[in-house]
Amino acid sequence: MGEPGADNKTRGGVLLVTGGSRGIGAATARLAAQRSWQVAVNYTANSLAADEVVRAIRAEGGTAMAVQADVADEAQVMTMFARIDARLGPLTGLVNNAGVVDVTARLDEMDVARWRRMFDINVIGSMLCAREAVRRMSTRHGGSGGAIVNVSSAASRLGSPGQYVDYAASKGAIDALTLGLAKEVAAEGIRVNAVRPGLIDTDIHASGGLPDRVKSLQHQVPMQRGGSADEVAQAIVWLLSDAASYTTMSLIDVSGAR
Repeated sequence: MGEPGADNKTRGGVLLVTGGSRGIGAATARLAAQRSWQVAVNYTANSLAADEVVRAIRAEGGTAMAVQADVADEAQVMTMFARIDARLGPLTGLVNNAGVVDVTARLDEMDVARWRRMFDINVIGSMLCAREAVRRMSTRHGGSGGAIVNVSSAASRLGSPGQYVDYAASKGAIDALTLGLAKEVAAEGIRVNAVRPGLIDTDIHASGGLPDRVKSLQHQVPMQRGGSADEVAQAIVWLLSDAASYTTMSLIDVSGAR
């Protein structure tokens, strides 16, 4: 691959992008590969979509592999990391992007099964992957350092009333994880940051029963439009890069001022 741009340097390390088969994850995987990262594209069930991302990366001369795991399942996460270790080498970057929403509802219409699924995937899944990443990156464990970027949401500060307060709560937990973990490992060569996307045009809205959510709400955005997955990926890959070498414990909104 060619040398990365001077404004977005990386060390060409090994990166895991969870939920990397679609939307923000896929855009991040492709852009990171263009910046000389070797990328592991995680997926839960859609192997065809993950394979397509890998093919696109390889077609541009990059290195990538697809790796299946439900991030809410500890055994599957452990197996995923072992496969990446064996195939690509020591991990130096993690993007905790895997996440779910559910159908629009008020809190008093939700059940515990929905909440457990939401928090198992969005929160515990991110913590499991962060734990395994720290065990590989931290100088305390013999690693050479690295960067973790958590994908939160503007919902963590807006609350998503009448739609997804449980999703918003799970992303509030991601913000807290980012702040605490950043301090915990700052002296061990690891930077931890988060991006908080706003209204972004991806298929996650369709999975929540609102395929036209961006169009219907974009009038609330001061920039008067929704964002793209590629725009969020630019922020994520910058946070992974050496250009952000003194940036940690940051929550970066990519939300058009919403």
